[in-house]
Amino acid sequence: MLHFFSKYKFFAVVLLVLSVIIISVIYSILNPVKFLPVFQPAQVNSEMVDSSIQHVKKYHIIGDFSLINQNGKIITQQDYKGKIYIADFFFTTCQTICPIMTDHMLQIQEKIKNDSLILLLSHSVTPEIDSVAQLKKYAVEKGVDDSKWNLVTGNKKEIYNLARKSYLVAKDSPYDEFDLIHTENFVLIDAKKRIRGFYDGTDAEAIKQLLEDIKILKRED
Repeated sequence: MLHFFSKYKFFAVVLLVLSVIIISVIYSILNPVKFLPVFQPAQVNSEMVDSSIQHVKKYHIIGDFSLINQNGKIITQQDYKGKIYIADFFFTTCQTICPIMTDHMLQIQEKIKNDSLILLLSHSVTPEIDSVAQLKKYAVEKGVDDSKWNLVTGNKKEIYNLARKSYLVAKDSPYDEFDLIHTENFVLIDAKKRIRGFYDGTDAEAIKQLLEDIKILKRED
């Protein structure tokens, strides 16, 4: 009997290995690993994209920036290096979609407060109104956590270019060369500065999806 088992031991091991492989393949087919797309300008509604990059189909990343936050600190890409972050565009005197967007960003802030990998970034589209003092007042009133969330102001042209050439979330205004019509979009950016998702910042269900997608992105990174 022992001689029989020793004779076929090799085949038994091979059969066991093959069984494990087959089971693993079946499991992966039935439960595929989820990945988020990497968005390129050519894939996005052209109204949201500057005409100079509407043809771009690969290698798009968020451009460098230098803006000032609610505490008067200069914020650059270095502050977001190696981080996953959610970006949007707003203004403090907005009475339509911005209050809803801010409330939803506050919900996200609460969910990520203990996660050092995730940050938030909100750009003012009315920098001539949203001074550092105005942003600070708004941040205090809303309950912004300075360690997680930067509200930034700065050069209007730079903010315009970020919205239309980097984040791909704003419509061009017909009234001013560097004015724009901001949208309700939240943008999910990965640690490599790539766009991984767009979400309606006024929609509670979209915010739930955003939080789920952050989990997927963290597994990927």
